[in-house]
Amino acid sequence: MQALSHAFLLVYAGLFPIVNPVGSAPFFLRLTRRVSASKRHALSGRVALDSFVLLLASLFVGSHVLDFFGITLPIVRIGGGVVVAALGWKMLNDEESDGRRGEKLTQDAPAEPDAFYPLTMPLTVGPGSISVAITLGSQRPPLPTMTDYALIGGGAVAGIIAITATVYVCYRFADRVVNWLGTSGTNVVMRLSAFILLCIGIQIAWGGIAVLTGLPAP
Repeated sequence: MQALSHAFLLVYAGLFPIVNPVGSAPFFLRLTRRVSASKRHALSGRVALDSFVLLLASLFVGSHVLDFFGITLPIVRIGGGVVVAALGWKMLNDEESDGRRGEKLTQDAPAEPDAFYPLTMPLTVGPGSISVAITLGSQRPPLPTMTDYALIGGGAVAGIIAITATVYVCYRFADRVVNWLGTSGTNVVMRLSAFILLCIGIQIAWGGIAVLTGLPAP
């Protein structure tokens, strides 16, 4: 159960700052402002489902694609950890990145936007989210039994389900989320999440360095 809960928390905490359902809710609301409330609710469900498929594929297949090109898992961990830490650092210090992304998407929003583009990709699951999922998927410690692998995999899938459920709730009730949190509340949530992402990136990178150098893993 400890392995399951660890995998769940690692996946959820690693993806939450990048997927950023709280920060993306205002832009989802703006992109769907021309459709009815029932249509917006249906779109939120489609976005959550599409996001689940994209993240699940990146988590479980992405590292194998890199293996096909001869890139070893320790290198993937180091490179991916650096990327994740850099994203966390940028989000921790950049006050306008999310706004620029949302404004760019909403400038020429169609009357009835498609659930996959731009609502799922790149608004919800972009290149950053996919790279984080691939990096997390490369975190496969040697385990003695298939049961342990099943627990790790189950925890990771549960983490993705939880993050996409958060996306659905934030988009489904986007108007209420925006009114409840306000600008300052959203900023606090994202700053804390960015710091956690920074720490996760360092942890992942150190795991790869430990494998290559023989140092003890943290």
